[in-house]
Formats: sequence, structure tokens, C-alpha cells
Amino acid sequence: MNLCGFEVGLDRPFFLIAGPCAIESEKLALQTAETLRDICHRLNIPFIYKSSYDKANRSSGTSFRGPGMDEGLRILEKVRRELGVPVITDVHEKEHVKAVAEVVDVLQTPAFLCRQTDFIQAVAAAGKPVNIKKGQFLAPWDMLHVAAKAKATGNAQIMVCERGASFGYNNLVSDMRSLAVMRQTNCPVVFDATHSVQLPGGQGDRSGGQREFVPVLARSAVAAGVSGLFMETHPRPAEALSDGPNAWPLGRLESLLRTLQHIDQLVKAQDFPENHPEDLI
Repeated sequence: MNLCGFEVGLDRPFFLIAGPCAIESEKLALQTAETLRDICHRLNIPFIYKSSYDKANRSSGTSFRGPGMDEGLRILEKVRRELGVPVITDVHEKEHVKAVAEVVDVLQTPAFLCRQTDFIQAVAAAGKPVNIKKGQFLAPWDMLHVAAKAKATGNAQIMVCERGASFGYNNLVSDMRSLAVMRQTNCPVVFDATHSVQLPGGQGDRSGGQREFVPVLARSAVAAGVSGLFMETHPRPAEALSDGPNAWPLGRLESLLRTLQHIDQLVKAQDFPENHPEDLI
């Protein structure tokens, strides 16, 4: 699959989707995107900048959601134009799809909405590549149906993204088998290493997180074999206005990516036997 001018798949090095959870300001967006662009240029990692104009699924109605669609899209368009990087953002409403698709390079659907048929098909019908996040409540094999709904619109540029599964209250667990299972969609599989360490609603009126486990899960996912990685990052995670507890510090990202590159090169140097279970009998 061609994505933003580069090829993605299990036979290609992983690509990176990264940025702060929500757009906090134009200055922060430009500074963070520039730093990420430069890191990925040094490491030769294909990069897409991510940030949300509206986080419509915050725990509390008083939590920061972002600048809104108009201002958020203006900032994303400026990042794209001035820094020359592709951009991706979440879209939560069918009515927003057209306007968002006119600005961004890739559309993303929130995990909670993966079963909403009309919504998924409206996003896919925009004709842009789509990253569909698997719901925390969904089995990985059920993404076959979600991907099929999206592809029924005629859009073949569909990715599926693992972000952990609900495991009791206020907790998620990542089953690395799901990454292999989701390959059966014939879509590039992306692993979200930061939302997977989230503790949903774990701080009462907001979600908590265990960012110290981001490298653990990222290393595990790359070893399992993925096409792309999704990581929310922030220069000062403790001050982030959304998802700070699970964001990875921007200043420590390059060293982590170097480790992940080594793992990626090793596992992709040979075939994945789990892709041919008939040979294992």
C-alpha cells in the first residue's frame, strides 16, 4: 500500500504516526512537528504528524478538548505547508469528514466508533487513507468486518490499529497475537504504543497512564511484526492538556526509535511463519 508517498507493509520498514494528543497551540504544533520531522529524517523513518482538533471522548465534560475544527484544521494545514510533512487527525462526526479530508493526508477514526457502519463508510468514502482504531471492546478477528465495511466504499487504503483491550475496570491489556490476527484483514497493521498503556478513567475525571511501559509494548509489537507505529509524544508530558500520563517524552523518542529500528530490521529479514499456519501442522 502506498501511503503519503511511501510504501508500507510487512516487507517494508515501519512508519511512524506521532504528535501530541490534542492541538494545544500553533507554536507547540509547529515546534513538535519540526522536531519529529528532523528525528525521522535522521533515522530514515517515514513520518506522519498527528494531533487532534477535538477530543470528543474525554472522561469529563470540563476537560480540554482542543481548539475546535476550524482553528485546528488551520494549524494542521500550516504544519503541512510550512514543514512539508503529511498530517493525520481524528474525525468524530460524519458532518466533519468533507472539511477535514480537504486538509489532512490521512483520516483516523476513534476506537469507540469502529462499529458505527455509516460513520466508517462515510470516512472511507472521502477517498483518503484511513487508520481505523480497533475498539477496546472488540476482538481482533472482528476487525475483518470493520475493514470490509470500509473497503466496500471502493477505498483500498485502509489501515487497522491495535490500541489495547479492556481488562477489568480502568485498565487495558495488549495481546500481541492480535497483531497477527489483524493481518488477515489484508490491511497494514499499526500498533498504538501509547494509548495501550492508558488507564481509562483511572484518575477519576480523566484517564491515567503508565508511560514507563511504552517501550515494553513498542518493542513487543515491532518484534511481532507491524507496518506502523502510533505514539503520542509531548515535550513536557506532565503539562500536556490531554493524555499526558501515557505520552512518551519527545526528548527520549529518538533513542527509542533507534532500538525499534534494530528489532524491525531483524524480524523482517525473514518470513513470518504465523502467516502460513498450514505449514506448521
